[in-house]
Amino acid sequence: MRNKIYKITTNYLRLVILFLLSIAYCLLPLFPISALTDRCTNPSFGDLDVCIKEIESEISALSPAHEKNKKDLAGLKSQIASLQSRVKSLDTQVQKLEKSIVDREVDLAYQRQLLETRARSYYIQSRQYSPLLVLVSSAKAATALRELSYRELATARDRQLIESLSVEIIKLKNDKTTAQNSRNSLANAQIKLNEQAKFLEGEVQKVESYLGALSTKQQELIAAKAGGFQTSIGDTPPTLEPCSGPPGSSNFCDPGFGPAFAAFSFGAPHRTGMSQYGAFGRAKSGQSAETILSAYFQGSSLQKGYSVPAHITVSGYGSIPFEDNYLLGIHEVPESWGDEGGYEALKAQAIAARSYALAVTNNGQGSICATEACQVYKSQLKTGKWAQAVRDTRGWVLTKDGQPARAYYAASSGGFTISQWGWSGIVDTPGSSRGNWPDQAYEKIAGSPWFYKGWYRSRAGASCNRSHPWLKQEEFADIVNAWIVYQKGSDSDRSRISPVDTNCWKGTSYSLSEMKEKAGSLGGGVSSVSSVSVVYGDNGATLQVNIATDQGQFNINGSDFKTVFNLRAPGYLGLKSSLFNIVKI
Repeated sequence: MRNKIYKITTNYLRLVILFLLSIAYCLLPLFPISALTDRCTNPSFGDLDVCIKEIESEISALSPAHEKNKKDLAGLKSQIASLQSRVKSLDTQVQKLEKSIVDREVDLAYQRQLLETRARSYYIQSRQYSPLLVLVSSAKAATALRELSYRELATARDRQLIESLSVEIIKLKNDKTTAQNSRNSLANAQIKLNEQAKFLEGEVQKVESYLGALSTKQQELIAAKAGGFQTSIGDTPPTLEPCSGPPGSSNFCDPGFGPAFAAFSFGAPHRTGMSQYGAFGRAKSGQSAETILSAYFQGSSLQKGYSVPAHITVSGYGSIPFEDNYLLGIHEVPESWGDEGGYEALKAQAIAARSYALAVTNNGQGSICATEACQVYKSQLKTGKWAQAVRDTRGWVLTKDGQPARAYYAASSGGFTISQWGWSGIVDTPGSSRGNWPDQAYEKIAGSPWFYKGWYRSRAGASCNRSHPWLKQEEFADIVNAWIVYQKGSDSDRSRISPVDTNCWKGTSYSLSEMKEKAGSLGGGVSSVSSVSVVYGDNGATLQVNIATDQGQFNINGSDFKTVFNLRAPGYLGLKSSLFNIVKI
């Protein structure tokens, strides 16, 4: 009879459990994955199965060939750490469940004995119990009714205890099975996760190492083409390279083919602070040194009578007198400017050089280099107009926040200086008018050879067998295809964006046909370009390059175009400035 009661109770409970599980299964899709993930961070006993399956699913999704894993090892490690954290949480919960099972088994051993005693008693009482005998044996009806009520309550309590103990026994058995299965699943998941993490980290490290080496080569290429040098004029002004000018200029050369495309830079390359040629143009237009400096160094103050140190330490020369030696040996602008209407530009340069030297050396306490990396100093001291400009501005120093200002300057800004000290730079034209650019730019007035130039040689004169900056149709189409690969290709694809003429640039680059084929697989594959135009921004940068091709219109971000052009253009063709134009003839 006891077994029969146990079986009935067990079957009933199973039906109830199955019904509840069915409801839970139907409702499960209503919960978002994020809720499951949050739940699995601090799981309860009931979350174990779901959370383990979620972890196993995420582990399987960590594909070693996935591009994101190659590009973002930090993100991969974070994902793995999250999984390991959840595995640890689940393991802790399994341990709690196992401990709970042990405690409950001890308690149930006692409860089982009680159940057996209660079940036996209930069986005996149910066989022997007769309401008629109770009535007959009772002296009074009220007493008989109370006796019947007590017996009924005792029977109900016994029945409830039997049912609850039966449920607990079934739950304990199921929990033991769950704990064992969870333990096995977690062990397998941990092994798989460790293996996957180790493998992926090794693979990503290999790829990162390979791409890192290529990236270094490409950065060197970009640095060489985009500038890679300080742009002060130095001892002599930059020469007008033959064939580097646009159509209509005195140094334009017909490339002998068409259509032809060329990239022309405005200025080169950092364009911060004072434009030396711009200062020359302003001086020729009648501006004083004070006016010139106030235009280029907004936010600074000019102090006339600053207490300068007697000596300064110059790398390679030791400690030398500051005013009467170091400043007289500054070879940053042609002294001849003083005789060409540019004397105020010499004074502005002397003040900027003095201020910069004091800022770099912390008022003479440190040292300064003697090259364009700082400012050019030579032991051949000047005695003409430059020496006069130094003497006429003795003790004049630009200050910022009470200290000597790092008064940056460059040979050419292309008519736009870029931000310094929190202000947005200037349009270097009369009235700072955007409408006066480029025709009335002060640099153009001064005749700057770098104001608008097509760069195809290195500063050392290397040309990689090219005599002009012009590209053929297929070469410019190749630049567009390189941009498509740069935007949509894999890391290994991008690593092969470099000049085809590998005799000048070492590396394994795509040929023109390979680049076109790769771009074709990514939705491009340009063969011809029918038109090109640019959009200039008010911030002194080329915002967009618009290119019409046989594969449709491409509107390319100016910064991206500059990067890809400097990576892929043949020879030493390069864009030195973020402000540039593309010309088609």
